[in-house]
Amino acid sequence: MREKELRLALVCYGGVSLAVYMHGITKELWRLVRASRAFHDGAASELGSEAIYRNILERIQAEKGMRLRVLIDIIAGASAGGMNGVFLGHAISTGQSLEPLTDLWLDKADVEILLDPDARPLSRFSKIWAVPFAWMLARRRGGAVERTVAPETRAEVRRKLSGFVRARWFNPPFGGPTFSHLILDAFDAMAKSEAGPPLLPPRQPLDVSVTVTDFHGHNQRLRLHSPEKAEEREHRLTIGFTDRGFDGRKLADPAELTFAARATASFPGAFPPFNVAELDSVLKARKRDWPGREAFLHRIFPRAAVSGSPEDLVLIDGSVLANAPFRPAIEALRNRPARREVDRRFLYLDPTANVQAPPERHSDGIVRLPGFFSTIFGAISTIPREQPIRENLELIEQRSVRIAQTRRIIEAIRPEVDAAVGAAMGRQILLYRPSAERIGLWRQRAHAQAARQAGFTYAGYGQLKLTTIVEELAAMIALLAGIEESSEQLGIRRKLSALLADRGFEEPDALRGGDTSDAIVEFFRRHDLGFRIRRLRFLADRLTEIESAHGGRDHPGVQAARDAIYASLAPYLALQMRDHYEPPVAAAARRFAEDPETALSSIASIRDLEKLDVETDRAIAAVLPRLDRRDRRTLLLAYLGFGFYDLATLSLIRAQGAQEFHSIQVDRISPDDAGSIRQGGATATLKGIELNLFGAFFCRAYRENDYLWGRLHGAERMIDVLMSTLPEERGFTAEEIRHLKRSLFHAIVDEERGRLSSIGPQIDEIEREIG
Repeated sequence: MREKELRLALVCYGGVSLAVYMHGITKELWRLVRASRAFHDGAASELGSEAIYRNILERIQAEKGMRLRVLIDIIAGASAGGMNGVFLGHAISTGQSLEPLTDLWLDKADVEILLDPDARPLSRFSKIWAVPFAWMLARRRGGAVERTVAPETRAEVRRKLSGFVRARWFNPPFGGPTFSHLILDAFDAMAKSEAGPPLLPPRQPLDVSVTVTDFHGHNQRLRLHSPEKAEEREHRLTIGFTDRGFDGRKLADPAELTFAARATASFPGAFPPFNVAELDSVLKARKRDWPGREAFLHRIFPRAAVSGSPEDLVLIDGSVLANAPFRPAIEALRNRPARREVDRRFLYLDPTANVQAPPERHSDGIVRLPGFFSTIFGAISTIPREQPIRENLELIEQRSVRIAQTRRIIEAIRPEVDAAVGAAMGRQILLYRPSAERIGLWRQRAHAQAARQAGFTYAGYGQLKLTTIVEELAAMIALLAGIEESSEQLGIRRKLSALLADRGFEEPDALRGGDTSDAIVEFFRRHDLGFRIRRLRFLADRLTEIESAHGGRDHPGVQAARDAIYASLAPYLALQMRDHYEPPVAAAARRFAEDPETALSSIASIRDLEKLDVETDRAIAAVLPRLDRRDRRTLLLAYLGFGFYDLATLSLIRAQGAQEFHSIQVDRISPDDAGSIRQGGATATLKGIELNLFGAFFCRAYRENDYLWGRLHGAERMIDVLMSTLPEERGFTAEEIRHLKRSLFHAIVDEERGRLSSIGPQIDEIEREIG
C-alpha cells in the first residue's frame, strides 16, 4: 500500500466581514483533517461531512491502492484571515473543537456588539443632525440597501446602519477592548469543548504566523559599501508561533494568540490601533494572568524589548502592507520532518477574488476621476491591500523548475554513475545480503571514486559544500543563541569562514579530486548534515520511481524500504531543530564569539553524524533482501552513488536549503473556484461583500449565508485537491467526483439547517441547486 501525506500550507487573506465566510472554509478544512486523523488512528468519525471525508479516504485506500493522510502544518494569515488562522492552529495543536466558534461568529460579529460602548447612540435623538446622512444611506431609492438586501432583512440593516452612522465620528466606531474580550471568549469556549487528540502526528511541527503593521516603524540596519552602515524604517512585522509536536503540545498561551489575532485584524478606521496596554487591561478585568508576557514580548519585539519599551509599540491591521503573506509560509517549509512521501500544497484563501467596484463614469461614458477622499483612501488602504501575489508564485515556480532541472540532470548521468559505482564495487555488489559494514565501506569507496573522476571540478564542488555547511552551522548557532539580527548572523558566518581559512581550507591544494586534505574530509564527516539529508531524500525519490515504473512490484519490500528510509531521515531532520540541543550546547553557542571551537565541537558531539551514518547503513542492509534482485540493485546503486549526483546537482538544489525537496503546487479557494452549486462567484453567493466588505456585520442572515457558503466552497475545493493527489490512471471518474460532491453538500446542509434559522428559504434554494 503506497502511503502519502497531503501537507497543506494555508495562506489566508483579509476580508473584513468576510471573516465569517473564511470561518466556514477553515471549519471545513478542520473537519477534513479530523476525519483523516480518525481514519489513520482507527478511531470513530463524527457524522456529517466528516463521515463523507472518511468514506473518501477509505475508498482511495481500497480502490486506488493509496493510504492518504491530510495534514495542515503551516498557517499564515493577515487581518480576518490571520484571526481565523490563529483559531484553526489552536484547534489543530490542542485537539479542541472549532464548533463553539460558529455560534460566536453568528451571534457576536454584529455591529451593535462590536461598537465601542462610548460610541453607541444612547437614544434615537443622539446626533440628531446625523439622521439625514443615515436616511440617505439606508433609505434612498435604488441605494445599496434596496438593491442588495432582501426585503425581510432591510429593516434590521437600516436600523443598524443608522446607529453606525450616528456613532462617534473621527474615531474608530468599533471598540478595541470589546474586540479583545470577544477573542478571549472564543478561546474560552474552545477550551470548554470536548477535546480530541491533536490533529498532527507526534513531532510534526505546526507553524502559525500573522502579519501586523508597526504604525511608527522600527529601524533596520543595512550593510553598504559606503557608508558602511545605514538604517531604514521597517513597518512590517510577523508574529509567529511554533508547536514542535512534543508531549503536551501547545501552540501558545491564549493570551498570546489573542494578542496576535487582535493586532492583525485592527482594520484601519474601523478598529482602534492595538498596543500591549489594551490586552493588559482586558486580562486584568478578567482577573487572568499572563505568565509568559515578558518572554513573548521579547521574542516578537526584540528591539523594543531591549530598549525597555515594547508597550510603546502601536500595531494596526496586517493586511495594510502584507495581505497575502506567502513569504512566512515559504520560510516555514524549512526543517520539516518526513516519514513518507509528501505532496506539498500551498492553499490560499482569497474571499474577494475579482470582487471590485466598476469605475464611475460620466453621462457620456468617460471614466470619472476619483475624488479627493477616494484617492486618499485608495492610496493608504485599498491599493496596498490588493498588491498582486505574482512574485510569490514565481518564487514557488522557480523552486519547482530547479527541482525539475535537477531530476533531468540525474536522469542524464544515471547510466554513467551506475557503471562507475558497479566498476568500483565489482561483482560484490550483487551480494544478496550485504552487511552494514560492507555497505559502509562501499559507500566510502564510491565517494572517493566520485571525487577522483570529478577532476578539477571537485574543487568548486568542495568549496560550495564548505559554504553550505558554514551557512547551516551559522544559522544553527544563531538559533541556539537567540540571535535574530541579520547583521549579527552575518558576523557569525564571517567568523566561521575565517576559522576555516586559518585551518588551511582555502589553500590551493586543499580541495583536489581524490586528494582532499584529511582535515577537510574530517570536517565534512563531522558537520555535513545537509549531504546526509539530501542523500536520503534522493533515495526516497528513487524508491518512488521504482514503485511507479514497475507497478509497485514487491509491495511489502518497497514499503519496508520506504519505512527504513524515512525512519533514517527523521533523526537527521531533528538535528535542525533547537529543541534537540541541551542547554550546555546553547550556552556554547552564545559564547561563540569568544570560543568558536567549543561551540562547533559541542554541536558536532550532539549530532554524532558518523554514528547516524552507521545506523543508516544498517537500515538499508536490513531491507535490501526484501526487494527483488533488480530493485535491490537499483536502490543500492542510488545509495552508494549519491556522491556523483551531488557533485552534479548541489549548485541547483542549494537554494532549497533545508526545505522539503519536492515540487510545490498552489491551489486557491475563492467563490470563483467553486461553481458546482452556483456560478457567479462572490457576487452570486456572498452578502458580506456589500457596504465595502462590512455587510455581514449588519445582519445575522448575511452571516449565516456567508458561513454556509464558506463550508460549501471549502468542501468543493478540498474534493478537488484530494482528487488531484491521485495518479491520473488511478483517479475517480468525473461522474464519481460529482456524486462525492453532492453527498458532501447535502451532508453540510443537513448539519446546518437547524442552526441557520434566518435563511431557511435560501437553504431550500441551495438544496434544489445541489440536486
